[in-house]
Amino acid sequence: MKHIRNIIWDFNGTLLDDLDLCLEIINVLLERRGIKPLSRERYLEIFTFPVRDYYLAAGMNFRSEPFEAVAKEYMDIYLSRVCSIPLHAGTAGILNRFRENGFEQIILSSMEQEELLRVVHCNGIEEYFRQIFGISNHLGGGKLELTQTVMQVTGFDPATTCLIGDTLHDMEVARKAGIRCILIANGHQSEKRLAETGLPVAGDIRELPSLFGL
Repeated sequence: MKHIRNIIWDFNGTLLDDLDLCLEIINVLLERRGIKPLSRERYLEIFTFPVRDYYLAAGMNFRSEPFEAVAKEYMDIYLSRVCSIPLHAGTAGILNRFRENGFEQIILSSMEQEELLRVVHCNGIEEYFRQIFGISNHLGGGKLELTQTVMQVTGFDPATTCLIGDTLHDMEVARKAGIRCILIANGHQSEKRLAETGLPVAGDIRELPSLFGL
């Protein structure tokens, strides 16, 4: 990783420690529908993108109600509380360390753009990022469609760029961009699922500097 100079950060689960909030909200939605709530372990095994597939795995039935309505119900709760959710321990220090070592940093998130900017601002970390990219709606479709735009707009050289995320979807995004990828195992998917990719897996964001020789 010593040749990497550009970092594309995922946000939710990677920088923002929102797993417990997300688990709490999905269980509220499930209980409202008479569906058994998820354990933490089950959540980590079924969470995926697009999130519609994750909702189905959790027991939702979109024959009786539209996915869009459930997604809105979820996001209404999430957005009302997300600014009270902290970053993972050590995140600001790690972002500063990369900046001090000359790395260009951006965010590429599956959160809607304006809300993403709001939450980044709530956490006081916008100064570390050259640009911040979110999606155009709250339906959790993922980031693949943004990938080429992000690489074009930033001008990042794929050979010197690495994406850091917490899900298999982040691996897919990195592959589409032709860049390296590191996964962190304290976000929204289990360490076992991440390790099966064969990619480098860090247990915690604070382990990252050593992977980059910092």
